[in-house]
Amino acid sequence: MTPGSSTSKRGFASMDSDRQREIASKGGKSVPAEKRSFSQDRELASEAGRKGGQASGSTRGNQE
Repeated sequence: MTPGSSTSKRGFASMDSDRQREIASKGGKSVPAEKRSFSQDRELASEAGRKGGQASGSTRGNQE
């Protein structure tokens, strides 16, 4: 903690980088491949990506 700072490193931030990597890598392994819908159906993944892009792009014109 630096002088004058009111926060300290806690939780994930206090771990060494190897431990952080170990924990983070488990995120993608928590669900078996056969249960991941996008890994089974590429068209479904493409459609979801298009919808997300349209939704985020539709508000860009209004933000000036």
